[in-house]
Amino acid sequence: MREARSIGIATWLRGRARRGSTARARSATVFSAVASACALTAAGAASADELESATLRKIRDTGTIVIGVREAAVPFSYMAGGEHATGYSYEIAQRIAANVRETLKLPALRVREVVVTPQNRIALVQNGTVDLECSTTTHTRERENDVAFSNSIFVYGVRMLVKRDSPVKDFGDLAGRTVVTTAGTSEERLLRRWNVERAMDMRIVVAKSHADSVEAVRSGRAVAFVMDEPLLYASLATGYVASDTPGEPVTRARNPDDVRALAVVGSPARSEVYGCMFRRGDGAFERIADSTIAQMERSGEALALYRRWFESPIPPAGVNLDYPMSEQMKALFANPNDEPLD
Repeated sequence: MREARSIGIATWLRGRARRGSTARARSATVFSAVASACALTAAGAASADELESATLRKIRDTGTIVIGVREAAVPFSYMAGGEHATGYSYEIAQRIAANVRETLKLPALRVREVVVTPQNRIALVQNGTVDLECSTTTHTRERENDVAFSNSIFVYGVRMLVKRDSPVKDFGDLAGRTVVTTAGTSEERLLRRWNVERAMDMRIVVAKSHADSVEAVRSGRAVAFVMDEPLLYASLATGYVASDTPGEPVTRARNPDDVRALAVVGSPARSEVYGCMFRRGDGAFERIADSTIAQMERSGEALALYRRWFESPIPPAGVNLDYPMSEQMKALFANPNDEPLD
């Protein structure tokens, strides 16, 4: 009887083991199915992310990404000969375009360049003519109402260019004087706000280009050109100006003595940042731009880029700007972010 009971228990245990194995097998099958479903869902989400991006959809459908470039924003984005632009910001735009090509799996993706100006660059991004603009566009909270910005690519101070013998040494000296800046820039709004808030009574001249602004100071039509510090140093060091023919390369100033007669002065009025610009509400495209810039800044690639464009001879004449990296730039590279400073 005891033997029969033992045989019965053994049979029950074997049956239970078989049922457990079957249950585990079923569980494994279910887990595998769920995992597969999750993987498919993730893949579908990535695909949906691309499809929900108006910019990526346009790029995929046309096989082309359109980048806004500048004619003479030395050394950020400018024409130095040949059919393509060059410069610090331009190279960052090319890296973003390469990552868009990889994301969309379009090895034959074309990159088309459209020349933009400070006056039309925002409108051309808004209306879809340009997909990405990387040059010297200041990221401000006001502009966030019109366009979106990537992680910052450059930090700088606002200063001014004057004649070396000018009595103007700082911004307080501009009260009651004629001041020039370039149309469509954040400096134009800054100067107009100072006239209201600080009652400075400046006569503000708005020039079409940075070269025209420099010429206004050189000729005595304005006492100071208020602009981004790196652009002032570029004007001072190189004398590069836009060609009289749109789309042609920048040229050297005819008289280098004109350049040596000028100086950059003034405590920085405020700090600002440049960012790459694209259409608002396009999270998928923004993630590509932000991750590209963050990787460049953290890896040392952006540092090498900086040294190439600000501490080495640059085309077309091989002039070195000798513009050492600021502590603010070092902090940005250590902690990439898309925060405006205004």
